[in-house]
Amino acid sequence: MAASRFNVVVVGAGPRGTSTLERLLARLDEATGPGGTGPGERPWRLGITVVEPCEPGPGHVWAPGQPRYYLMNTPALFPTVAPPRGSGDGPGLTFEEFRTSGGDGAALDDTEKAELAALSTDGFPGRALYGTYLRHVFSTVAARLRGHPAVASLDIVRGEATAIRREANGYRITVDGTGNDAGNDGGARQLLAEAVVLAVGHVPAYPNPQQRVAGERATAVGLHYQGPNVPADVDWGAYPAGEAVLVRGLGLNFFDALTALTVGRGGEFTATGSGPGHALEYRASGEEPRLHAASRRGAPYRAKPCIDTYLPRSVSLRHLGFDAVHELAAAGAPGEPAGKVGFNAHIWPLLHRDVLRTYYATLVRVSPESFEDPSAFLDELDDVLDAPHVHGQEVWRTVARELVERAAPGAHWLDVPALGHPFADRGFVGHDAYQAAVLEYLEQDAASSARGEDDPLKMAIGALNAGRGIVKRFVAEGLLDDASRLEELARWFEPLVEGLASGPPLQRIEELAALARAGVVRFIGPDPVFSLDEEAGHFSASSPWVQDEPVTARYMFEAMMPANRVAQSASPLLEQLQADGLARPRLMSTSEGEEVYGSGFDVVGEPYRMVDGTGIAHRGIFVLGLQLSSVQWGTAIAAEAGAGFQDGARTLGDADAVATELVRMAARD
Repeated sequence: MAASRFNVVVVGAGPRGTSTLERLLARLDEATGPGGTGPGERPWRLGITVVEPCEPGPGHVWAPGQPRYYLMNTPALFPTVAPPRGSGDGPGLTFEEFRTSGGDGAALDDTEKAELAALSTDGFPGRALYGTYLRHVFSTVAARLRGHPAVASLDIVRGEATAIRREANGYRITVDGTGNDAGNDGGARQLLAEAVVLAVGHVPAYPNPQQRVAGERATAVGLHYQGPNVPADVDWGAYPAGEAVLVRGLGLNFFDALTALTVGRGGEFTATGSGPGHALEYRASGEEPRLHAASRRGAPYRAKPCIDTYLPRSVSLRHLGFDAVHELAAAGAPGEPAGKVGFNAHIWPLLHRDVLRTYYATLVRVSPESFEDPSAFLDELDDVLDAPHVHGQEVWRTVARELVERAAPGAHWLDVPALGHPFADRGFVGHDAYQAAVLEYLEQDAASSARGEDDPLKMAIGALNAGRGIVKRFVAEGLLDDASRLEELARWFEPLVEGLASGPPLQRIEELAALARAGVVRFIGPDPVFSLDEEAGHFSASSPWVQDEPVTARYMFEAMMPANRVAQSASPLLEQLQADGLARPRLMSTSEGEEVYGSGFDVVGEPYRMVDGTGIAHRGIFVLGLQLSSVQWGTAIAAEAGAGFQDGARTLGDADAVATELVRMAARD
């Protein structure tokens, strides 16, 4: 009997698409016998087509050809697109395994070999080097799939999928492209498939109204305005040497821009031999512009601590746990719909306790002289924190603070939410005063990171980060109601934890401090106001907390990625899917009952099936990655090597669920 063919199109071959193929290979190995016959099933074979406009594996963001100075913001031990090779689940290969094996047999050039050899487990890889890892995983998996008895074919079409439409037995995918891996001509192609996996990753987005108006007005008066973009895609050569440039945003993209406009212009950082915070000196090339930067919080993201694990070894959460929150949801949390909990009311009080306990336990260990009786203090603190949490009762914080003030004369109360606004309610007379304050903040943060496990603040942030991982699981399990996600998690907690725990390596903070001392970078102030004076022909920026003249410039850029909102997407494919009613953003309800669009697609089930405009789930369209942001949190973060599919490696779990379902569908259709 002839084998039945089941056709699958994977749209996007960056990290998520690569994980899909790796998981598909694992599930095919598990499910098929000789000749590709599933146990007890009729013969079947998969036809797989991968659609990707860039190089398969690295995709767009991780292109191996980008400048070597762009760094990842996670250490080598963390990221992966596959389970560990030793786990026995599929072919597997984490980046750390790629590093320690010297490239796992990949063809590396001299630069890549040198970078791998110099990289440590707690070092931060270049994005280009991570792209080389992705290329290797993709090519290895693709070769094995092509030789697999259950795979009829694997084709790679180099192009952009621009439309998906229903067909009688599946879907028709339109691809505008440059050809395929066999060298065929480019141009529009039509692909037919019973199933489609959307793994498109970062896509362009239309500017928000503020950005759109800024761009239009700037163009009209001959100014240069750069909206949000992937850093490697920006024309950094557009900013003349010595010219003032306004920068909105002090997050991760800011550090990329900073590097491109300094090291990328021939500048050099040299070691001073001094301690943390003063470890580097900047030698200018003379080709740098003068950068004036600002953000709402007024300070850049904090550096990650210098440790050789992802979460600090000394961090252990004793209050926020899965069992406690699941039991609360099952019993009906006060003020919440059945089966739901609120972040502010039920989750944050538990995590807040863990953050405080971690901070003071570390402080007792490294600075016992700060306490009248260190052991007694911790016992008394635990009595306060271990008292049962009662919804609506927040007196425990006052009791804990009074304890610190009474029994820890050498310590201070850790105001955790205030960490997100280090200059809140502080006024500065003149730009120089604010510049000095930010430089002091950077130097202290560098010293704090260098202390690693011995720094109370970084360990408290480590507890916050550990809690974030648990909260991400609660979100994916649907335990938080919409209003809590929109008005609590997204409004204040996400910016707080991002700014504290998602920052760059220590190296970048040392570099920024050196650039600030050299006068290459100046800081404008918190809550900045950016404007455009058409008559004067310049942008201007000022802060209500800094008493001085506004900073003016003819150049400005937004140091941020394009918005991850499907309703704002400028991707032809995502626009077409919504315009034709094949997809819709997920509607979410505020606390006042108003329905608003979430950032991601409406999806159901596990694996996540796309829901069309009428509310009906597609049988054969699956969604992975960034466009799941309405039902998950932190979808841009890579999978954590060695973590469980329901926890830090949820992106692998999502890909695995899709692969499992594809094999099941192929065996039945």
